[in-house]
Amino acid sequence: MSLYCRIIQAADYQEILDFETKKLQEAYPDESDRMFASWSSKHRPEALQHYLPLGWSFLIRDPETPSPASPEGLLLGYFIAQPLLFLDGQTQSLWVEHVQYSSLQARDELCELAYKLAREKHLQRVYFPRENGVPNSVKAFKADTWQPGTLFVKTTK
Repeated sequence: MSLYCRIIQAADYQEILDFETKKLQEAYPDESDRMFASWSSKHRPEALQHYLPLGWSFLIRDPETPSPASPEGLLLGYFIAQPLLFLDGQTQSLWVEHVQYSSLQARDELCELAYKLAREKHLQRVYFPRENGVPNSVKAFKADTWQPGTLFVKTTK
């Protein structure tokens, strides 16, 4: 399967919220549980409104599967991120706040994209959330624990 990645744009905002709503419905059949989970989620509208305009957040689509939301194909996943300066003794790092996906291939490609983007832009580390299967995707990059909920990957020697 050939997937398509690009920077998230403002026009993708509602589709991402709908994608996350569907994921919450799958994880929490009870509406009350779903509401409580959404309050502490990393994809809240205010988080998306912060991250999306920065230009470091990406989505991935399957161009072979039609989508009512986009002529580019079905949304399979995304990550929201931002560059950070002078964190943990590093001059420049990429902070990946949240990764969401509907297939393991999408998850792996998104994590690889974040890593390659950081290397290409000469950032020294990528910080990934230690959740949602992300540790499985970044172990090939020799990820290490930074904080209990966060992994980091060195992108320079």
